[in-house]
Amino acid sequence: MTKGKLQIGDVVNYIVLTLISLTMLFPFFYVFSVSLTDPDTYVQGEFLLIPKDFSLDAYKFVLGTGQLWNSLQSTVFITVVGTVLNLFFTMTFAYVLTKNGMPGWKFFTYMVLLILFFNAGLVPSYLLIKELGLMNSLWALILPGLTNPWALFVVRSFYKSIPGSLEEAAYIDGANDLQIFQKVILPLSKPIMAAFSLFFAVGLWNTYLSGIFYIQDPQKWPLQVFLSQMIIESNTSMGSSINFDEFNRVPPPSETIKMASLVLVMLPILVVYPFLQKHFAKGVLLGSVKG
Repeated sequence: MTKGKLQIGDVVNYIVLTLISLTMLFPFFYVFSVSLTDPDTYVQGEFLLIPKDFSLDAYKFVLGTGQLWNSLQSTVFITVVGTVLNLFFTMTFAYVLTKNGMPGWKFFTYMVLLILFFNAGLVPSYLLIKELGLMNSLWALILPGLTNPWALFVVRSFYKSIPGSLEEAAYIDGANDLQIFQKVILPLSKPIMAAFSLFFAVGLWNTYLSGIFYIQDPQKWPLQVFLSQMIIESNTSMGSSINFDEFNRVPPPSETIKMASLVLVMLPILVVYPFLQKHFAKGVLLGSVKG
């Protein structure tokens, strides 16, 4: 192909990829449009991809519920604290697994492999949380997930890709293992740390099932649980868990509330992801090339 000129095959590829991209973006346009459509217009079936009658009623309804802010606080706490702890345990434990001569190295490696392929199940996990006294505590949504076996092996593979000569030089200069980890390994691990920060944060932000199982107090519900209950109960406005008495009008249709809730849930991730996209792709790639 001559530089600067497009062949027919290239044009066809661009058209096909553009069509595929638009197809994938269509659900997002649909969600935004429904959430911004006037409830009366939507009920009458006059909805278009571009809202015919612009309205923020669904957002006012969702954001006007005082309990929403309690759930948001719970989710922010789970996401921030959980991400920091997950990252700390993953980075440190994975570094330990690279030390083949350490006593107990094989035992810990096999244990991680075991939990990678086998899961204890829902009932044993529920009983364990109950016996530990973590029921109705936000820590029940954080502590069980602190060890992610897949993340451990990816980070371990990344550590093994770092030239051993760097650690040897640090040893010669008098550094101990902790200093090497802090001043040599971690600075080189920023891409994979950014990747797994996003990975852990998205998982914790979307906490749903564990929130249903372990949190009975509606004031402590994660955001996903609260919004799902709001959607279920908005049709009757008589939900036993969510107080709708503060509204002096009939709630918007549940479909518009659902779409507004989806936008509010997606928005933080959509804002953060572009800034970490480069590190996310690079970090996962670096951690998967060696093992």
